[in-house]
Amino acid sequence: EFQIFVCDNGIGISDVDKEHIFERFYRADMSRNKKEHFGLGLCIAKEIMVVHNGTIVVKDTPLGGTTFILHLPK
Repeated sequence: EFQIFVCDNGIGISDVDKEHIFERFYRADMSRNKKEHFGLGLCIAKEIMVVHNGTIVVKDTPLGGTTFILHLPK
């Protein structure tokens, strides 16, 4: 299997938001009123992984931030 890690050291994602971030139109930051943010990016990423028989998960980055792990079969 191939694994791709995308990590940052930002403020992280709350546990409550982690349960929903892959849902269509979900936006964790309600202060974003700009119309160019639709809450589709992670939903699309998850669907791409599903089509390729892979998975995407989110975890906390050690010392703060977020890590997305993409698993793809060979």
